[in-house]
Amino acid sequence: MDNVYRTIYKYGEDEIVIKKSRFIGYAKPIESEQEALDFIEKIKSKHRDATHNVYAYVYGEDSNIQRYSDDGEPSGTAGIPALEVIKKEDLRNVVVVVTRYFGGIKLGTGGLIRAYTKGAKIGLESGIIIEKILHYKLKIRIDYTLYGIIENHLMTKGYLIDDIVYDDGVNIFVYVKYSEMDFFKKTIIDLTSDNVFIEQIGEEYIPMKNGKRLK
Repeated sequence: MDNVYRTIYKYGEDEIVIKKSRFIGYAKPIESEQEALDFIEKIKSKHRDATHNVYAYVYGEDSNIQRYSDDGEPSGTAGIPALEVIKKEDLRNVVVVVTRYFGGIKLGTGGLIRAYTKGAKIGLESGIIIEKILHYKLKIRIDYTLYGIIENHLMTKGYLIDDIVYDDGVNIFVYVKYSEMDFFKKTIIDLTSDNVFIEQIGEEYIPMKNGKRLK
């Protein structure tokens, strides 16, 4: 399992006009191949009157599912350029659809490749390219006398605190990057002189942008 991968954060949509042809780029994060197919059909239904609805998507832990369609454009000028944008950005679990309304001026092979590349890129950028980083959710149980030390450490180091529950002790629920787990546990044990109970209660890929968690 990879502990980090790149994708997009949300649905994105943007458009550009090139030599009177209108190109609308759509993008969406997906959790299954069927979700990609459903999205493609949704955009096709929305733009039944469009000249072309070109698509590409990449899905799977190893990006093993890769599909595209030129939708009537000359072979290699539309679907593959859209797919290449996804691959060059090293994105996973994402679908793009580029809708074209022909404006009366032919773009030529090179022009089409550039236009569909741009259409896919603006759609993805509108969806916000992020990293999803694997975090373990931990429960840290300590005495009240140690709470100040641990809270200060977690806040100073920027760890993601999910919740704090008070009973006869303090229960801190915190997300820690997969890659930092061993170091984190050792530090907490050292800070508390081993007067701590640490339990792993889950794991989650958390969306991050420039080192900050996205809500």
